[in-house]
Amino acid sequence: MLIQWYPGHMHKASKEIKQALPNIDLLIEILDARIPYSSQNPMLAELRGDKPTIRVLSKTDLSDPEVTRQWQIHLEQELAVKSLAVTTQQPDKIKQIIDLCGKMLPEKNASNKVIRTMIMGIPNVGKSTIINILAGRTIAKTGNEPAVTKHQQRINLQNNIVLSDTPGVLWPNVENRNSGYRLAVTGAIKDTAFQHDDIALFALEYLSKTYPELLKNRYQLDILPTEALNLLEAIGKKRGCLRAGKQVDLDKAAKQFVTELRAGTIGPISLETPNMIATEMLELAAIREEKAAKRANRRRR
Repeated sequence: MLIQWYPGHMHKASKEIKQALPNIDLLIEILDARIPYSSQNPMLAELRGDKPTIRVLSKTDLSDPEVTRQWQIHLEQELAVKSLAVTTQQPDKIKQIIDLCGKMLPEKNASNKVIRTMIMGIPNVGKSTIINILAGRTIAKTGNEPAVTKHQQRINLQNNIVLSDTPGVLWPNVENRNSGYRLAVTGAIKDTAFQHDDIALFALEYLSKTYPELLKNRYQLDILPTEALNLLEAIGKKRGCLRAGKQVDLDKAAKQFVTELRAGTIGPISLETPNMIATEMLELAAIREEKAAKRANRRRR
């Protein structure tokens, strides 16, 4: 899936982040626990070097706890990275971020120097709620839709920590098409940028293989249809998403399904695992090589 949603303020925010990074001591990146890889900004991976980084897996109440544990182990294999799995209903756990900042920069902490941090995250990942909990007051606007925060701001926290907030930033080119679908499914992209039945079919194809019992229980299905389209039609019938002539309204059924998936009413699910991403990266490398070969052939002509 190619993302065609990149508001102008995101481009501006990306430039400002690049300019500010050299003066930042520690990064806090908020990831969606259901899609830790797909919700990670590749720009940050390129620019951060070995700068200490806390990767906060948010929305863990919606994710598969075993897969979330796998991701924490995987993320912490990277140099100078610590992870923390939280939900916005766990303010005490979120406040551990402040202590973790000091532990990751012990010299600054011991000498009582200011620790300059920057918090980043894709749209609708819960970043603003986390900021408000860390600050102990309402500073950042929150909303259950992408692109609520539009401007950067600096916030003084406890323990000499200064936090630079940034707008939720996507990137103009998501190379891995599966990541594009996962971002859409989880609500990181405005719904006007895609077809609901398209992303619903993508999610159902995956969930029917990975979490079949959750789908059966939620939609009271004795047997899951093997084809994603047939499964969406079965869900539409169960939910009464019918047109004249008792034909299933696929768009209505898809919107209903996606809404329930995002809310977690289907059950705790994760849409990617470290092993899945390793396989997809190999496939992506092959695609890049093929494109490079085609460009080389065109230049020779």
